[in-house]
Amino acid sequence: MSYVRNAWYVAGWSHELAKEIPLALSILGERIVVWRSASGTLNALEDRCIHRLAPLSLGRCEGEGLRCMYHGLLFNREGRVVEIPGQESIPPKAHVRRYPVVDRHSWTWIWMGDEDKADENLIPSAVGLDHPDYILGHGHLDYAAEARLINDNLLDFSHLTFVHANSFGAGPQFAETQARITPLDRGIRYERWIENTLGSSSRKSDVPMDSFMTYDFLIPGILLMTGGVFPLGTASAFEHGPPDLSKAVSGVTFTSQAVTPMRDKNARYFFSWGPRYDQGDADVRDRLMGIAAQAFAEDKEMIEAQQRVIDDTADAQIMPTTHDRGVTLFNRLVDKLARQEEGISKQAA
Repeated sequence: MSYVRNAWYVAGWSHELAKEIPLALSILGERIVVWRSASGTLNALEDRCIHRLAPLSLGRCEGEGLRCMYHGLLFNREGRVVEIPGQESIPPKAHVRRYPVVDRHSWTWIWMGDEDKADENLIPSAVGLDHPDYILGHGHLDYAAEARLINDNLLDFSHLTFVHANSFGAGPQFAETQARITPLDRGIRYERWIENTLGSSSRKSDVPMDSFMTYDFLIPGILLMTGGVFPLGTASAFEHGPPDLSKAVSGVTFTSQAVTPMRDKNARYFFSWGPRYDQGDADVRDRLMGIAAQAFAEDKEMIEAQQRVIDDTADAQIMPTTHDRGVTLFNRLVDKLARQEEGISKQAA
């Protein structure tokens, strides 16, 4: 499956990467080692020593560098060998790939494409765990499935009616009505009003209300979602467009989610979710995270089963439905950007 390389991928939660402890991971099938130096500087290199191909993630942090603990070659943060024990001369080819890496919004992001094109302005504006307006829980799940299948799931919320009937308490509206889908430069925007409803397990109301939800789904696979519950008639008052969230009576939350392709048919799914401070506390956050744990387990079971069916089906083909507009637009964008990158790569060669 196609993935965009000139993009920032989530490698992990920033606070989970301790100083001077190398972390091994894979993104898009590439072995990477990430570490913080003693000064706190964030680094990422190809996870292999150029001598005998031992993993640098088994190495030792020294100052701003990383020493291979097989035969002692010392790499600087640019990926160049600066010391070979017992050998004065260092060959010009003694280096490995360096990856641009930054901390932003409580996540560690790695740029997987052309280093010269790494633009921090392309990092999606997620809401970090330290955001002053929200109290968030967080976690991650590993999937035995292609990342693209998880993306497709997040781009088509008609599945909420069926997969999440028990966890989210989603009603028939998600399957029976259409959301508003708007193309963006690097993704799509989803907007939906559900009118005259008592809400769901995460947005309950004792009297009929109008519920709004919206999310941006951005390259390479980042979902940023918010919404709230409003007095009956709000949807009509705003002509079914985006409301003023400050007017919500309850249910204002934010979730940031990220899908990272690790290796073939393996992906990692990061998530955070919680209420705005003026509409919830730690108890509300924990209740939402309990709902999320059930819902995300439901997704995981379905998507991994879907992957097994695909693996067992010769020339597996899908049949799109009317709910696939977001899926189609996003995947076309991914394929377009991937083809452009491939074309540039061939020209450079």
